[in-house]
Amino acid sequence: MPTNSRGMASAGNPPPIARRRFVEVLLGSGFVATAVAFLYPVLRYLVPPKAPDLGSDAVVAGRVGELKPNSGKVFRFGNHPGLLIRTSSGEYRAMSATCTHLSCTVQYRDDLRQVWCACHNGKYDLNGRNIAGPPPRPLENFEVQVRGDEIFVRRRLEA
Repeated sequence: MPTNSRGMASAGNPPPIARRRFVEVLLGSGFVATAVAFLYPVLRYLVPPKAPDLGSDAVVAGRVGELKPNSGKVFRFGNHPGLLIRTSSGEYRAMSATCTHLSCTVQYRDDLRQVWCACHNGKYDLNGRNIAGPPPRPLENFEVQVRGDEIFVRRRLEA
């Protein structure tokens, strides 16, 4: 291929633009990728995912036999934690696991037989009533239904 003094193709041949086009595409796609990497988190923040509206829908909190008497477990109730307790007598109770003081997650203490918030030592009885510490109001109680080997929990309907 004949070339001139600068190493470029002579007038009869097309100029070598393939390398230039490759570099343009490479730099352009890098710019687009960088813009997407910056914009994606901003868009995810501005448009949060839809939370399921539970209303009166029931969620599966556990299975029969999963909890021993005088024990409890935290489960997901939509976007919030719930607390399922099996009392010493074998009865199931469920309530919100969000402390009414500063929204910490509460847990069941089998040694105290109470619901306890570790943040500020708040205590609730097995019905969710606040009995000690700073919590200003009781926990929300849920309705518990055992169907087959599954334990369903739903919000209580206000009468």
